[in-house]
Amino acid sequence: MKLEALEEIKEATNSQRIDEIRVKYLGKKGSLTTILRGMGSLSPEERPIIGKFANEVREFIEEEIKKALLNIKNKERELKIKGEYIDITMPGKKVEIGGIHPLNKVLDEIKDIFFGMGFSIAEGPEVELDYYNFEALNVPKNHPARDEQDTFYISENLVLRTQTSPIQVRTMEKTKPPIRIIAPGRVYRSDAVDATHSPIFYQIEGLVVDKGITMANLKGTLETFAKRFFGEKTRTKFRPHHFPFTEPSAEMDVSCFVCGGEGCRVCKGSGWIEILGCGMVHPDVLRKGGIDPEEYSGFAFGMGLDRIVMIKYGIDDIRLLYENDIRFLKQF
Repeated sequence: MKLEALEEIKEATNSQRIDEIRVKYLGKKGSLTTILRGMGSLSPEERPIIGKFANEVREFIEEEIKKALLNIKNKERELKIKGEYIDITMPGKKVEIGGIHPLNKVLDEIKDIFFGMGFSIAEGPEVELDYYNFEALNVPKNHPARDEQDTFYISENLVLRTQTSPIQVRTMEKTKPPIRIIAPGRVYRSDAVDATHSPIFYQIEGLVVDKGITMANLKGTLETFAKRFFGEKTRTKFRPHHFPFTEPSAEMDVSCFVCGGEGCRVCKGSGWIEILGCGMVHPDVLRKGGIDPEEYSGFAFGMGLDRIVMIKYGIDDIRLLYENDIRFLKQF
């Protein structure tokens, strides 16, 4: 049995075959186990002799199995190493490196400009209370301005925010003036998808509150932004407008950065491009934020990030920003 087992172990070429040999000789129904079970029929003189011999055979087979497994593992390792050999003279595979999405690229650029003017970032929830999205911004229930925003209502008092303006009120509630923040983020409106509309888009709003803030501060801040973003030769124009949460209110245009104001396809021949809305914070909005309008004043502004990106890169369809088409994104 000893020589027979040794011969089979030597001929084994893998660990599975070694395990079969172990079961054959040392398993519960193995040859050696059968011999040991039959020792009860032996005489008292024969038992110790047979028992000693059986244990020696067991130890021998176990030791040979251990050696064979180690040898097989070494061979398998050598084969694996040979199979994984790397030819360092072969040309490497090109690694595809991702880029920054145009929305993030422009957002980072705008952040840097406002950081340089002492602004900080403020954030808020995208699922917002009706109070912060409308009422605290001087838009009470049944106000006609609500119809313009095509709101997604989750419940009577819970909405997907239609603007990042609620962050301004939340900031005023938690922070004492002076306040100087921008509030970028994703907003939602129930718009049909087309070349210029999307139910999900991005806004960047700003808020400054302090003693003695005037329209001149608003104008100077936004002119500085426009020149740094579009170029030092950029001119600005403010047109009267109406927003419920600011008074007085205005829309700001910049001179076309493509034609310099001469008139072209980008500015539709006017020489000007509308980029944002702005105004002095309405006294009622200051009060809702816990700030005394007799002591403090402030200005606010808001722009659509998607629109700024489309203007900057000459993109004529907002859907391109959200379709994740690699052919489009590789341009940036």
